[in-house]
Amino acid sequence: MSKSKLEYIWLDGYFPTQNMRSKTKVEENFSGKLEDCPIWSFDGSSTKQAEGGSSDCLLKPVAIYPDPARRDGYLVMTEVLNADGTPHVSNGRATIEDEDNDYWFGFEQEYFIMDKKTQLPLGFPIGGYPAPQGLYYCSVGGKNTHGRDFVEEHANLCIDAGLNFEGINQEVASGQWEFQLFAKGAKKAGDEIWVARYLLDRLTEKYGYYIEYHPKPLGKDMDWNGSGMHANFSNTTLRTCGSREVYEQICEAFRPVVKEHIAVYGEFNDQRLTGDHETASIDDFSYGISDRGASIRIPIITVEKGWKGWLEDRRPASNGDPYKIAGRIIKTVKSAGF
Repeated sequence: MSKSKLEYIWLDGYFPTQNMRSKTKVEENFSGKLEDCPIWSFDGSSTKQAEGGSSDCLLKPVAIYPDPARRDGYLVMTEVLNADGTPHVSNGRATIEDEDNDYWFGFEQEYFIMDKKTQLPLGFPIGGYPAPQGLYYCSVGGKNTHGRDFVEEHANLCIDAGLNFEGINQEVASGQWEFQLFAKGAKKAGDEIWVARYLLDRLTEKYGYYIEYHPKPLGKDMDWNGSGMHANFSNTTLRTCGSREVYEQICEAFRPVVKEHIAVYGEFNDQRLTGDHETASIDDFSYGISDRGASIRIPIITVEKGWKGWLEDRRPASNGDPYKIAGRIIKTVKSAGF
C-alpha cells in the first residue's frame, strides 16, 4: 500500500494582496490524476475567509503537478468555495471568462530576493547601497550577480514539476530576478504562476531568504526600477487578424477602463507606474510599437509578422494576482468585439 502527499495550495482572503496557504493531505494508492483529488476543507476564520461561528471553506482541486522536492508528493492548486459549493468572494480564478482556452498568456514575474538577516536585497550592504543599477541586468560574475544558485534551483523545480517554464534572467537592480511562464488558457496560466511562486517561496526556507513581491520595495523615491509582472496576451483574433486597425481597436478598448485595470493590477503600483524606469504613468494610457514606456507595448515581432501575434500589458505589478489580471484583460478585449 503506497501513500502520497498532496500539498493543497490556495489563496487567502487578505485584501488587496492575497497570500498563499497550503497544507498536506496524505492519500493511499493515489493515481496522480486531478479527478482523484478529493475536495477538502479548511478553517476560513484563520485566513479572513469566514467567521468563527461558520468557518468551513472548501478547497476544489483545479490543477495538479508532481512535487519535485518531496517523495511521493504532488502540488494541488485549488479554488476556494463557500460551504454551499459556490465560489468564494476571494476566488479570482472563477471569474475568468475563457472556457475554451482561446486566450494565451505569458507572464514575466519580477521579484527581489531578500536576505532574512539583513532585511535587504541580495548584494545590498548594511547601511548603504550597492553600485547604481546598470551592470546587474543579465550580468555574469560574482561582482554583479547575486542569488544564481537559488534561481537555478527554482528553475529546475519548476521544470521538474511540469510547468511551462520559459526562462530566467537577472533584472536591473541588485538581487532582482525574473522568470517567465506561458500557457494556452488564462486559468492554466494563473495556476502555473501561483505554483511557481509557491515553489519559489518554499525554496527560500532552505536558503535563509524571502521573496519581496512589492513593486517598489526600495521606496518610491529611490532611483531603482520596480518589479512588475508584464502580461503578454493573445486570442485567435490577435494571432491571425493581420490588421493594424484591429490591433488599434483592441488597444483603444483599454483606454476608458484604466481605473478598472489598475484596481486589480497589484497593490502599491502607484509607486512603480510613475512614467520613469520604463513605465507609463498610472494616470495615463498609451500604446506603441516596441515602446517599453507605454501602457501596452505592441511587440516589433508582431508587426514584422504582418500584425499577427500578441500584445504586452506592462502595467501589472509583481504582486498582482494573475487570475484577476487575466480576467480583466479578457473582459476588455471582449468589449471591443473580439
